[in-house]
Amino acid sequence: MARINSNIPSLIAQSRLERNNADLSVRLERLSTGLRINRGKDDPAGLIISERLRSDIEGVGQGIKNAERASSVLATTEAPLTEINDLLNTINALVVEAANSGANSEEERRANQLQIDSAVESITRIANTASFGGMKLLDGSRDYTLSGMDTAAIGRAKVTSALFTDNQPIGVEVDVLASAQRGALYLNGDIAPVPGQIASTVTLEVRGPNGVTTLRFASGTSLQRIVDAVQNASPITGVRAELINGNVNSGIAFRSEGYGTNSFVSIQRLDVPTPSELGGWQTYSFPDDAEYAPQDPFDWNDPSLSRTSRDKGRDVVALVNGNLANGRGLEISVNSATLGVEILLDELFATDPTSDPSEFQITGGGSIFQLGPKINASQQINVGVPSVAASSLGGSFVNGKLAFLSSITTGSGNSIPESFQRNDFSAISEIVQKSIDEISILRGRLGAFERNTLETNKRSLQAAFENLSASSSQIRDADFAFETSALTRSQILSSSGTTILGLANQQSQQVLQLLG
Repeated sequence: MARINSNIPSLIAQSRLERNNADLSVRLERLSTGLRINRGKDDPAGLIISERLRSDIEGVGQGIKNAERASSVLATTEAPLTEINDLLNTINALVVEAANSGANSEEERRANQLQIDSAVESITRIANTASFGGMKLLDGSRDYTLSGMDTAAIGRAKVTSALFTDNQPIGVEVDVLASAQRGALYLNGDIAPVPGQIASTVTLEVRGPNGVTTLRFASGTSLQRIVDAVQNASPITGVRAELINGNVNSGIAFRSEGYGTNSFVSIQRLDVPTPSELGGWQTYSFPDDAEYAPQDPFDWNDPSLSRTSRDKGRDVVALVNGNLANGRGLEISVNSATLGVEILLDELFATDPTSDPSEFQITGGGSIFQLGPKINASQQINVGVPSVAASSLGGSFVNGKLAFLSSITTGSGNSIPESFQRNDFSAISEIVQKSIDEISILRGRLGAFERNTLETNKRSLQAAFENLSASSSQIRDADFAFETSALTRSQILSSSGTTILGLANQQSQQVLQLLG
């Protein structure tokens, strides 16, 4: 049948040619852009996942840059801290030299003090000037701010890290469970034949955390004389003595100066007594490193007393927000994912487990380091860097008061001339050593953060960046080998379709032959 109103072959050829031309356009677009997915209709599901992957890739890439930037900040912080360490070591050498007062003149000690004043001033100047991109690093502006701290219970609190939730202050509660104790030995003063006196000649080796000395006492020596001798030797040994209840007939209490398991007292009799003389000299201690409270009457009939010549102290045991803290003498520390804090407890608070818990709040501060591609608490770390000015370093109890590095400058209470007048350089030495420890620990903490957190996080993100990029490429990028093959096919089909369309149009003209 020959009809001219509807050219079906031409319509079919047009339809196929349109499809071939559309496919040809797709192949040309993919080869020109290098992408398999250029718009949503190319692969709706693939577009969704690839865009998510692209977001992850951008976030991970920025996380790598953040880690590199944070490493630069820490490297910049490390340099001035190293210089402060060198200055503190120089100060320590000057103090040790000044303590050799028998070989140094007053002019030399004054010269040493001038050098110390200059070094302390330099430490504060470095703390005030160290910066990175306009951000102060060591002046305390990157430290945490605290409020509500009871100084009668807590001498000092140093927060190293804190995780804030909904920008709310973090409450810190400290509850002492078991008191800090000193090493303590007790000698009964009610001994025959004369109470308050030793029955025979005694040679004692007194040993403590600082060192050891030997004391010799003649028969009949009063216990008060023994107390005085041990007290005079306390700078050498770190052991103090006092009469129990202030009465020579009650006996002597020998105690280490410091608290904790690193503090001990040892009273060893060196001469070999006869059995009858042994009863005139025997020291006792309480179990579990417990210590007799000086305000209580001493009960020599207490069955828990045991004979011994050595006793060590006990570290304070405390809870911080319900978590068991690490104790060291009067100091406690907690280092968890949500809170890192070091607290120096007051002596009365640390030795009284019946006292009410002490509380304070961390209201803000610190430095937030964004380590991951997502902004949430699990991918952020808040690190505090305290002030390293002289007025903040070396906090140590001296005569019951907290003293800092600034107190070793001229006229501040613990300078070389003032220590010389007291004939005691232990306070200035302790402050300097504590300052050295604080700077060294800060450097170590920041170094550990850089090595164990930033570098490992960076390597992890780099691996994630590679894998995510490969996954995104597999979904989104064009396969050139496949696309060029498909392009050739589309070109052939498009060319043949054009030819067929021309033949289909010519077929209708054959009807004219029927008209003769």
